[in-house]
Amino acid sequence: MGKRNNRDPKISRFLNSKRRGTFDSTAILTQIVYKIQPALIPEWYLFPESRNLEVALDKTLKYIFVFLAIVVVALGSFAGGFITGHLIPAGNIPGLPQPITLAPPTVTPQQQSATPSELQSLFTPFWEAWTLVHDNYVDQPVNDVELMRGAIGGMMEALGDQHSSYMSPKDFAAANAGLEGEYEGIGAYVDTTTEYLTITSPIPGSPAERAGLMPGDQVVAIDGEDMTGINAEVARTKVLGPANTVVHLTVLREGEEELLEFDVTREKITIKSSTGEMLEDGIAYIQITTFGDKTTPELLETLKELMSQNPKGIILDLRYNGGGYLQTAVEVTSQFISDGVVLYEQYGDGRRTTYEVEAGGLATDTNIPMVVLINEGSASASEIVAGALQDSGRAKLVGVTSFGKGSVQNWIPLSGDNGAVRITIAKWLTPKENTIHEIGLTPDVVVERTEEDFLANRDPQLDKATEVLLEMIEE
Repeated sequence: MGKRNNRDPKISRFLNSKRRGTFDSTAILTQIVYKIQPALIPEWYLFPESRNLEVALDKTLKYIFVFLAIVVVALGSFAGGFITGHLIPAGNIPGLPQPITLAPPTVTPQQQSATPSELQSLFTPFWEAWTLVHDNYVDQPVNDVELMRGAIGGMMEALGDQHSSYMSPKDFAAANAGLEGEYEGIGAYVDTTTEYLTITSPIPGSPAERAGLMPGDQVVAIDGEDMTGINAEVARTKVLGPANTVVHLTVLREGEEELLEFDVTREKITIKSSTGEMLEDGIAYIQITTFGDKTTPELLETLKELMSQNPKGIILDLRYNGGGYLQTAVEVTSQFISDGVVLYEQYGDGRRTTYEVEAGGLATDTNIPMVVLINEGSASASEIVAGALQDSGRAKLVGVTSFGKGSVQNWIPLSGDNGAVRITIAKWLTPKENTIHEIGLTPDVVVERTEEDFLANRDPQLDKATEVLLEMIEE
């Protein structure tokens, strides 16, 4: 079937009157004009039987040229308007909205005088940005203190070091409270090396335990705020808070199809950073959870009690111990080694500080073999202790590779109760001058503890440590 012919009958009859087998340009142009404006094509031209064709053509062409002239003029007007509107500035045209023009930012004399002379040129863009925010931001007034703290945070972040950061007054207080052995929170040991803050074990009798939190629970939201992409250490500080207040935790638990919701009422939590007990077969078990203000005296108390029972071997558990004070790590190591180097501190300018064992340790007798438990949550000061005990030959390491934080930070308070900055000042090396930064310590005996082990209250790492220690005792 052919295509439907929608041509006007008049045009069809006109075109059929032309010579067949060729295209007449005049006829085609006439068809176009007739479709656009029929009035321009007179009847006598479409039916030339009554008139001379040449005369009709002459008159028709005149009409066509007039029509084309009109079209050209119209297109010219449109183009002129387009160019005027898009390429020529619209300023000062009545009725058109005027563009917003901002005055160039300036640096005030007060800002200039507050900046050291050698830094005035460098800090000019900062003060310009400060002025622009105060002059142009939609919601005024802005909080100058928050702007200042945000600028400090941005400066620390620009270092590109995950361990150098700004701590707000709240964060700084929370971090110190944990090292002091007392804090207000939910009462749970956590792992901050994972994507989300992860519960390793609720403290017995704590709000976390009563609420039903379990080892392996991942905190994916706190008070409705999504923790995706948030550093787990920052998430930990958000869980902390005043006693008798409620924190809402959204938890991802393995084996559960949906997220779990918990309302936990915070309490004042008091924990000992060093505890111990005698296990079967005459093994002294010591656990250190942090390296804080009270760790050394608590460890001394623990060791006096256990060593008086003449243990055959010692297990030191440093799993999920995220670290603490460097000096405390030296003091703890010194309880198990009689002499030698604990660590080297290497500064950026090439200087080095050597930390040596402090005399008078209570468990330095090498006839009492020793095993140290480590895992992916053992970091910083924990790695200093474990690394020194391994390098010196005093102990074997059992577990999995440690976190790998081989740097030293100073926490320096800022004036005016504005928190503190945490700055990496050095890298540290083990007694054999090995760096563990972003590498971790490799255990002598590798044993994992799975999520299923946690839920079933099994501890294959501790079981293996006991087995290794009994073999060392028999030797």
